[in-house]
Amino acid sequence: MIDFTAEKVNGRVKVIAGAGSNDTAYAIELSKHCERSGVDAILHVTPYYNKTTQKGLIRHFCDIADSVNTPVILYNVPVRTNLPIFPATYKELSKHENIVATKEASGNMKSIIQTRQLCGDDLYVYSGNDEDIVPILSVGGLGVISVLSNILPREVHDICRLFFEGKIKESADLHIKYIDIIDALFIETSPIPIKTAMSLMRLDSGEFRLPLVEMEEKNKNMLSDVLKKHGLI
Repeated sequence: MIDFTAEKVNGRVKVIAGAGSNDTAYAIELSKHCERSGVDAILHVTPYYNKTTQKGLIRHFCDIADSVNTPVILYNVPVRTNLPIFPATYKELSKHENIVATKEASGNMKSIIQTRQLCGDDLYVYSGNDEDIVPILSVGGLGVISVLSNILPREVHDICRLFFEGKIKESADLHIKYIDIIDALFIETSPIPIKTAMSLMRLDSGEFRLPLVEMEEKNKNMLSDVLKKHGLI
C-alpha cells in the first residue's frame, strides 16, 4: 500500500507513512521499507499493550530515528495506547535531529503547552484530534493530521489557512461549523464512522476488516442525519 501510494503520488504532495509497532525491531524494519518507498516522513505511535516506561519511549523512538534518514513524526494517542508521552520526554526526543514533529491526540492542552515551552521549534506540533485544531494552532501548532479531512479536505485546509492568514475568527467559525460532524465521526471506534461516511458519500473506502465491523444502525442513522444537514449526501 505504501509503495503504491508513494509511486502514485509521485511527489505531488507529501506522503506520511504509518510504521508504528509495539515491537521496536519490527518498527525499524517497517521504517526502512517506508524510506525505500520514497515517503516524506514516517509516523510512529507509542507502543501499545506491552507499553513501556518514559525511558523506554526515548530508547524506542531514538533507535527508530537512528535507523533511517527520513524524518520521524511521533504519535501521542493515549486513549488508544494507554501510554502518554510526557513533556519532559518530548524534550529529550526533540534533541534527536531526525525526530521533527508530533501528532498530538492526547486532548491534554496543558501538556501540549508545556511541550511547546520545553521544545520550542525543535519539535513541531500537529493536532491529532479534529476538535483541537484551532486550540493547538493557537499555541503554535502547524496543522492537523485529520480524520475529518477524508470527507472535507478543503474545509480542514481552510481552517488552517485562515488561521495562518491572521483571520482567527473566520478560522474558528469554520471549525465550529463542523464540530457536529467531528463528533459524529467518533460515535463508534474510528475508523468505522469515517469509512461509513465515505461510503454514504459514494467514496469507495473498501470493506471493513475484522475486528472492525459495520456501524450499529442507530449510529449510522445519526451519522447520516449530520451529513445530510451539511449537504454532503
